Amino acid sequence: MAAAATAVVSAFAVDGGSRTLAVLPFAVTAGVLVAVLALTRFAAYVLLMLAVRSCLDLFKLSGPTAGTGSDGGAARALDPSTLVGVLFLLAAGLWLAAQARAGGRLRTSPLGLALVLVAATGAVSALGSARPSSSALEVLRILTVVAMFLVLEQLLPRRRMVRLVLLAVYVSLALALGYTLVMSLLGSPPSEVKGSFTRISGPFSQSTTFGRYLMFMVIFGCGIYRFLGRRAKIGLSVLLVPALGFLALTNTRSAILGAAIGLIVVAVLHRSARLVVALGLAAVAAVAVAPGVADRFAQLGEAREVGGGPTGNTLAWRAEYWSEVVTLANRNPVTGIGPNMTQRETDEAKKPHNDFLRAYVETGVLGLLAYLAMILLCLHTAATAVRRAPPGSLDRGIAVGFAGCAVAFVAVSAASNVISNVVTLWYFAAFAAMAGLVAARPRGLAGSAAGSASTSAQRVDRPGASASEASVASTDPSEER
Repeated sequence: MAAAATAVVSAFAVDGGSRTLAVLPFAVTAGVLVAVLALTRFAAYVLLMLAVRSCLDLFKLSGPTAGTGSDGGAARALDPSTLVGVLFLLAAGLWLAAQARAGGRLRTSPLGLALVLVAATGAVSALGSARPSSSALEVLRILTVVAMFLVLEQLLPRRRMVRLVLLAVYVSLALALGYTLVMSLLGSPPSEVKGSFTRISGPFSQSTTFGRYLMFMVIFGCGIYRFLGRRAKIGLSVLLVPALGFLALTNTRSAILGAAIGLIVVAVLHRSARLVVALGLAAVAAVAVAPGVADRFAQLGEAREVGGGPTGNTLAWRAEYWSEVVTLANRNPVTGIGPNMTQRETDEAKKPHNDFLRAYVETGVLGLLAYLAMILLCLHTAATAVRRAPPGSLDRGIAVGFAGCAVAFVAVSAASNVISNVVTLWYFAAFAAMAGLVAARPRGLAGSAAGSASTSAQRVDRPGASASEASVASTDPSEER
C-alpha cells in the first residue's frame, strides 16, 4: 500500500513538473524503512549507509552551487543526502548514548576528540554568523562525519566488522563506477563542462568531488591489495583499474596529484618497486588515452586573475584569492565569520580553496587550532598504525593505506575544499577508524587481527562482562590475513 501510494504521488508530481515532489515520496518511504533498520540492526544500517552514500547525489534536488544564493540553504536542506545525514545523526546519537549507558562511558581516541572539537568550534562560530541557518547546516554536515568516526570506533572491534566495513566501502565504489560506466556506454556520460574541458563527475554533482573520492579509494585499495585473498584481489583489481581511468577523466588536478603522492607513500612503505613502475605507466597511459589531462596541467603556465575564467593557472588565482579572503577574519579572529560564509562575503562567491585558511577565516583561531590538531592526529595515527601493524597482515595494509590517504588529505587540503566534500570524508573517516584500531594495539602484540586484544580487554573491564564475551569478541587471526 505504501509503495503504491508513493508511486501515485510521484507520478502526479512528475506530471506537474516538480522534481522535488517526485523525489520526496520515495525519500520519505526509504527513510522510514531505513529508520526501522537503524533501530533494529544498527551495524547493518551503518554498513548500508557506507555502501549507498556515494550515489545519493544522483537524487540531489539543489544544484551544484546550492548554498550560494539567498535560498540555497533551503534547497540544500531538502536534498536526500541532507535528510540521510539528519537521520544518521539521530540514529548514531541514540546508539552512542545507549553504548555509553551500558559501558559507563564511550572510549574514543585523541583523533575522535579532535574531530569533536572541530565540530564544536564550528557550532560556536555559527552563533555569530550573518546567516546562522546556512552555517548551522554546514556544521550538521561536519557532525555526520564525526558521528561516523565515533560509531565505527565502537563497531570495528567486533568480530569481522573490519572486513564488512571494507566490503561496504568498496561496494560504494562499485556502484559509483557502475553508474558512470553504464551512462558512458549509453552515450550520456555524467559530466560537467568547465572552460574548455569536459570533466567526468560520476554520481556526484561535481567532478572535483568524484576525483577526491576516487583518490582515497585508489590509495587505500592499493594499500590493502597484497594482503587480500585471491578472489578479493580480482574483485579489487576490477574496481581499481577503471577508478584510475575515471580519476584522470575528472581532470581534477589536486586529486590526481594527491593520488600520486598517496601512492608514492604506499609504495615506499610497502617497499614496492613494482607499484612505482605501475604508477609511472599509469601516468603515461593517462596522457595517451586522455590528452586533456596533460592540457589541464599545462594551464598552470597560463595567467588567470581573480574574476577570470574557470580554467587556467588556478594556482596563481588561489594565491591572489587567499590574500583577499584572509582579511575577512579581521572581523572576529577568535571565532571567525561562520562556517560556509566565505563564499557569501567575496565578489567571486567561492570557497577559499584552502582548508587551513578556511578554518581560520570561518571558525577563527579556535577552529584553526582544532583543525590542526585533527590533521596532526591523523598523521600520528597513521604513523603509529604502521609501526605497530604485524608484517604480512591485513592490519599492515590498512595502516599503509591510511598513511597514504592521510598524506594526500593534507596535501590536497592546502589548495582545495576537501572539508566541504562530506561524502568523501565519510570514507576517509572509515579508513581513519580502521587505522586507529591498528594503532591501539599494545606494543609487541603480533599475529592477531586488529583490535582483538583491545576488544577483549574492554569486554573484561566492563562491569558484568564474562569470559565468554571476551572470547567471542576476539577474532581469528586467519580471518584478517
